[in-house]
Amino acid sequence: MNTGLHSLSSEFNLRDGGMLYTSLNSLTSNGFVRIYYLEQKRRCKALRKNAGMLSLSCPTTSKLMEGSFMRKEQQHKPRLKLEFVRTLLIDNYDSYTYNIYQDLSVINGLPPVVIRNDDWTWEDLCHYLYEEKAFDNIVISPGPGSPAYANDIGICLRLLHECKDIPILGVCLGHQALGYVHGAKVVHANEPVHGRLSEIEHSGCSLFNGIPSGRNSGSKVVRYHSLVIDPESLPKELIPISWTCSADTQSFLEISNSSSISDARDIVSSDSRSEVQKSLRVWPFNGHRNKENGKVLMAVMHSIRPHYGVQFHPESIGTCFGREIFKNFREITEDHWLKHGPLVACKENVDHSGNQTILRKPVEQLSDGPFPSRGIGLNGVSRKGVGLFDLVNLSYPSNGVKFLKLTWKKYDHLASEVGGAKNIFFQMFGHHKAENTFWLDSSSIEKGRARFSFMGGKGGSLWKQMVFTLSDESGHPFEGGGYLSIEDVQGSATKTFLKDGFFDYLNKELSSFQYKREDYDGLPFDFHGGYVGYFGYELKVECGAAYNQHKSRTPDACFFFADNLLVVDHSSDDVYLLSIHEECNTSTSWLDDAEIKLMELRTSVPDKLTEESSLNVSFTPGKVDFVAEKSKEGYISDVEKCKEYIKDGESYELCLTTQIRKKIEDTDALRLYLRLRETNPAPYAAWLNFSKEDICICCSSPERFLQLNRDGVLEAKPIKGTSKRGVTKEEDEQLKMQLQYSEKNQSENLMIVDLLRNDLGRVCEPGSVHVPLLMDIESYATVHTMVSTVRGKKQANLSAIDCIKAAFPGGSMTGAPKLRSMELLDSIESCPRVVLHEGEASIGAGGAIIALSDPSEEYEEMILKTNAPSRVVMEYS
Repeated sequence: MNTGLHSLSSEFNLRDGGMLYTSLNSLTSNGFVRIYYLEQKRRCKALRKNAGMLSLSCPTTSKLMEGSFMRKEQQHKPRLKLEFVRTLLIDNYDSYTYNIYQDLSVINGLPPVVIRNDDWTWEDLCHYLYEEKAFDNIVISPGPGSPAYANDIGICLRLLHECKDIPILGVCLGHQALGYVHGAKVVHANEPVHGRLSEIEHSGCSLFNGIPSGRNSGSKVVRYHSLVIDPESLPKELIPISWTCSADTQSFLEISNSSSISDARDIVSSDSRSEVQKSLRVWPFNGHRNKENGKVLMAVMHSIRPHYGVQFHPESIGTCFGREIFKNFREITEDHWLKHGPLVACKENVDHSGNQTILRKPVEQLSDGPFPSRGIGLNGVSRKGVGLFDLVNLSYPSNGVKFLKLTWKKYDHLASEVGGAKNIFFQMFGHHKAENTFWLDSSSIEKGRARFSFMGGKGGSLWKQMVFTLSDESGHPFEGGGYLSIEDVQGSATKTFLKDGFFDYLNKELSSFQYKREDYDGLPFDFHGGYVGYFGYELKVECGAAYNQHKSRTPDACFFFADNLLVVDHSSDDVYLLSIHEECNTSTSWLDDAEIKLMELRTSVPDKLTEESSLNVSFTPGKVDFVAEKSKEGYISDVEKCKEYIKDGESYELCLTTQIRKKIEDTDALRLYLRLRETNPAPYAAWLNFSKEDICICCSSPERFLQLNRDGVLEAKPIKGTSKRGVTKEEDEQLKMQLQYSEKNQSENLMIVDLLRNDLGRVCEPGSVHVPLLMDIESYATVHTMVSTVRGKKQANLSAIDCIKAAFPGGSMTGAPKLRSMELLDSIESCPRVVLHEGEASIGAGGAIIALSDPSEEYEEMILKTNAPSRVVMEYS
């Protein structure tokens, strides 16, 4: 039994999404010449006019002042305006890089090229920067770890050291790398700060042009860091340009005043800019005094080079004026090339047509650099793994084209007449212990959280069951592939080795389906049959993780191909029967038989009393309790380990999970699930019974991993933050408010929202990823939860499986940054995450560990999450 596993399949329409797949056509070009044009700037910026007012207490004052006056003198000249800006975005294995990607795509007019920090050799980098002249500037992403270790920072240190003439912006780890490469010390902060906000003050330099400064100015930034640049160690080359206003941090809702999230990030009007400019005062650059006051250094710039660094995260959903930072960096880039002459890209090897950049020279792996290394990563395993940078293949050869046709019937207002969804499933599919059946069950439909339930079993000629097991040995680098077993409706079985893995195979399967859209006209839901099942947590090795520390006792993926299914519309009370068949097959026998059974239910179930009496049984408390994988002391110790990793900058948030187990031989699994859905109803509940594998998943999850609808809108609904329900109405409301305004829970939720924005940003159109609901409180039978909604428009050339690979495993199961967090969790957790299997019930539960976590409270939250499912299992034991 698993409270979080099902959410992938409950709403995510693999088949429909796969059918909407469009192969990516190859792009050709006759070459490209960089185009520039000049634009007379109508308004001079007062911040630049006032640059000479700055008072600097360091030896480089004259150089900076000289540069400031030089820019002032050049204001009468036409300002260089690039048609678009070409950015090289270097990813330090972070989970927020694609938030930067989304912002830069909109601001620059062209998506940046993203590479990992060990994808290119130094020779490759120099080739594209100086021979091909393919990029106008560089952005170095955040990331886990420290710039002192080559495995954490890769090629970025050499880039900052040697690329003196190219504009560079470092964010968080990139900012620390800028300090470290010039001799500054990177040290532990007074306290780790992750997902929390600070007000900042700044010098008014070009990077902060038009952004408010100081207390109560509205300039608030989100911070994710445990390490900082020691301001007292700054060399003369680096100028501090921003600090926190105080040592205090704030939670998001405490300071948001319910203002629009987009307003917080996007626009600074010309009027507000003038007010900011009027309020500028002499900038206090005394690092020792600021440190004594608890202020933290938030940004630096190089005195001569066009290099900048910000400690905070401008790309976060909670940072005000974050996009303004990137806009200003674009203008800095334009000013730089006005002074040094425009770049012209080579036509043969660099193509910027089609709203993307194509680099035609192949790249190699990173060679050893001159900076110190900590070795080859955690547990002696390289972090290279299967790169998410290689996520999208340009074509998916099909497994043979299948022309499918859908036939369906609708029965108006029938569901309540035949006893509701529970009775329909029990009577239509519950025979023989409901073997080989599924039920994607919207058992909680309050407030429109869910509307449809889908159910079905072994049936038509296209039905099959797929079982996939990874071939890798636990604890070793993943070399790819696994074994796929397929059984058809006649019981004939085959076993195949999939060299490219299960996701690749499923993608090819889905892309091979052909259909007529008019077959689906009139259906109000997006799942019309296809693959239904689960992906096991250990499939993370097909999505970027380097290895699995543990081997799952259950298959790593199990799916039915459901060609016949029944759908209940809980809003209209309608029932639908659907059947998929090959175009040459015109049989409607299943539809006819199912219709007869439904009509018999109508005459045999006059009211719900019959349903209740036939399903309910008396319960006797079990004699043997669950056995926990970890004792209370052991779990608390694991929480402390997580906090140490966070303190050292290895992660922002670690979603720790443990399991409790109980022997349940001869238990009626379906009745157990029916009891669970009654005591703990959830919008994304699920029943999956793979009887040949002796696996039964009973899920009552309020969390939806992903949904992709027919319009290509991709949505995630992460949950982070849970509290129990109160006994009285007053206590319940108090607990709800405590959850809403808890700084810890807001921090957890904000981190996961930024992570999901990143994951969706990999596969969604630039500028389309947004957050319609942030930190909303949803109440269920046993708990209150803090839920956010993240949406984006899927890129037309990508498939449903591309979307899953970009986001799997869900961030609320891992933490952030995702890849490093999964490595750390593998080293802490003692078992794989799964369920009812081989006479044993297994319930996985845990919580997000952050710097603010109290170990004892984390243990109590974990126990709270197991209460509802464990109580049901105990009743049946």
